[in-house]
Amino acid sequence: MALPILSPSDQVAVHLREEILSGRWKEEMPGVAHFQKELGVNNVTINAALQLLEKEGLLVGQGRRKRRRINMPKQLSKARKVRVRILLYERAGEALAVNSELLSKLQEAGYAASFARKSLADLGMDVGRVAKFVKQAPVDAWIVIAGSRDVLEWFSSQPVPAFAMFGVKSGLPIAGTGPRKDLGPLINRLVALGHRRIVMLARDERLLPKPAFFEQSFLDELRKHGIKPNSYNLPNWGHSADDFHHCLDSLLQLSPPTALLIIEPKQFFAARDYLAQRGIIAPRDVSLICMDHDLTFTWCKSEIACFKWDFAPIMRRILRWLNHVDHGKDDRRQSYIKAKFIEGGTIGAVPKR
Repeated sequence: MALPILSPSDQVAVHLREEILSGRWKEEMPGVAHFQKELGVNNVTINAALQLLEKEGLLVGQGRRKRRRINMPKQLSKARKVRVRILLYERAGEALAVNSELLSKLQEAGYAASFARKSLADLGMDVGRVAKFVKQAPVDAWIVIAGSRDVLEWFSSQPVPAFAMFGVKSGLPIAGTGPRKDLGPLINRLVALGHRRIVMLARDERLLPKPAFFEQSFLDELRKHGIKPNSYNLPNWGHSADDFHHCLDSLLQLSPPTALLIIEPKQFFAARDYLAQRGIIAPRDVSLICMDHDLTFTWCKSEIACFKWDFAPIMRRILRWLNHVDHGKDDRRQSYIKAKFIEGGTIGAVPKR
């Protein structure tokens, strides 16, 4: 079941709890000023987070201006647990339901799991910077969220086991899992509704040096319908919000697409807002499809066209892999969960001009 989005103090508490359980600090916690500098949040949020951990019993206050004492749970202090570090695509991912559920399930299963202090975005998805950061962490296993081809290739060559949750992993000797999305029915439906100017917006690490499996299948489906794809259909837009808006500007100036396939929910809402400000409404003027489902979609009056998949099989696969890691077994199998396309109310026929 998906979890709600956490408040800022809850997010900080989650992060500090993970670091404590992973053994980063031994007897006492650093002061508030330390966390202000490290995490970039205000002292009110940090104090609220520390108070939450005190209520849990994980920290014990020792008086004004004195550092809090760490009260490690007895079951964790008795024996060494497998230390698992989750390397997120970006730090904001800690608040996403799928990632917070992953962390919670790992900790419930008895693993010393925590989010890494930096994300792939923080490290620029640069293999050299990722390697330097990873080698400084005393862990037994890594779970990498949405890694690029180069990053996952590097992890696959390291002695510390790694698991690719999503990301460009096909064909690499690394364990992994993710949804399998069949684009055939979607493209068939769009073409039947008269769409020819169909564009997919994916991040550049999924396009370079060549399109990943999913993006390549999109191009192949267009060819099946006599649409000769080029950079218009699969533009390399970059990483930032400004890059994303610039790409939309270029598309509208060049030849406005009649259907937009957008990989991530946050970019879906950004595109929907961008278009609405210009009087372009889905599905009246353009069809909008998100490649993933998001909990926030349930608040939309008109159902969002998207792919839905069950997280439970992915969680089971990760737990099996960690069990193998714990017993010294080399597990590099990749498995996929079938995703279902939901047409929703953001798809329509090509408008008559």
